[in-house]
Amino acid sequence: MYITITAQKMGGNYSKSSADFVGYLEKENQGLEQQDMEHFFNQYGDEISAEEVVREIDGNTAKLEKHEPRFYSITVSPSKYELKRLQNHSEDLQKYTREIMKDYVASFNREINGRPINIDDIKYYAKIEHQRTFKGTDFLIKENHPYATKILQLKTEIRNVQDGRTEGNVKKLEKEIGKLEREAPHQQNGKRIVQGMPKAGNQSHIHIIVSRKDASNKFSLSPGSKYKASDVELNGKTVKRGFDRDGFFTKAEKTFDKTFDYQRNFAETYKARKEFIKNPKIYFASLMKLPTNEKALAFKIMGKSGIPMMPSIPITQAQLAMKIFNKLRRGAEVAIKSSSIGI
Repeated sequence: MYITITAQKMGGNYSKSSADFVGYLEKENQGLEQQDMEHFFNQYGDEISAEEVVREIDGNTAKLEKHEPRFYSITVSPSKYELKRLQNHSEDLQKYTREIMKDYVASFNREINGRPINIDDIKYYAKIEHQRTFKGTDFLIKENHPYATKILQLKTEIRNVQDGRTEGNVKKLEKEIGKLEREAPHQQNGKRIVQGMPKAGNQSHIHIIVSRKDASNKFSLSPGSKYKASDVELNGKTVKRGFDRDGFFTKAEKTFDKTFDYQRNFAETYKARKEFIKNPKIYFASLMKLPTNEKALAFKIMGKSGIPMMPSIPITQAQLAMKIFNKLRRGAEVAIKSSSIGI
C-alpha cells in the first residue's frame, strides 16, 4: 500500500482553486460513454460532478491565509498483491475509501465543540482511476536514463547527417540505437520503458481531495501538522492539535486487511518498511526468521518494489556486514519512498 498526503501547489504557491486538480483527475473520462466513466463520490453520495467538487472545495476556505493550503490530496495506491484480493476494483475501492476516511479523522488530535471530530466534520471527494504512466522520478526511468541520453545523442547525430551539417553513416547509427533500446535494463512488452509510457497491469488507485477547513467552514484541520498530538493555549483556552501520520498509515493498512480478509506479508507492512530505512540490520534479521514460504514472498515483493537484492543474504546477524547493507540502503531508500506509505 502506498499512501501520500500532499498540499496542492502551483509552482511555489498553494493553489487558490481546486479546478486544475479536479480537471486533471477527469482525464481518464475523456472519450468515454457516461456508463463507463468514473465519477467523484464522498462518504454518502455517488456520481458527484466535477463542477460540484470545485464549488464545494473552493467555497470552504474561510479565513485561510495565502500561505495556507486550501485543500490536500490523498493518493491511495494498493499493490498488485492487494488488488488481486479485490472482486470489483471500482466498488471495492470506493468502499475502502469510505472506511479509511474514518481512520483519517480518527488520527486528528482535535475537538470540535468539546468532542472528537468525526467523519461528518470533514469535506472530501474521491475518485477511482485505473491507469498510471511512468514518471521521471520512477527508479525504472532513472536506471534507463543513461540509455535514453545516448539514444537521444545518436538521434541528434542522425538529423545532423541527414541535414548535411555533418558526415556519418545513418544505418550504423540506427543500428547502435536499436542495440541500446534492447540493452536498456527495464523493458515492458519488448520496449524500453520511457517517461509517459502507460504502466502495464492493474493500476487501480484512489485520489481524494479533502478540504483544509472542516465541513462547517469554521475549523482548520491540517494533516500536514508537524505535531502528532499536543495542547496549546489559545485565547485563554486549551486547544488540542496534531495529526498522527503513523497512526493513520497503520490504521489504513489494517482496515484493508480486515475489509478484504487480506493476509499481509511482513515485507508489505508499514512498520517493516519504516524499520528498513531506520535499521536494515534488524529488518533483515526479522526477515530471516519468517517461515520459508513467507520469506520467499517477502523477497519477491521487495524485488518488485525496486529494492536491489544481493545474490544471497547472510542468515546470522553476525554476518550482516555493513558494507552489504549500505549498498542495499543507498539503492533502496528511493524505492521505499515510492512504493510504501509516505507523506
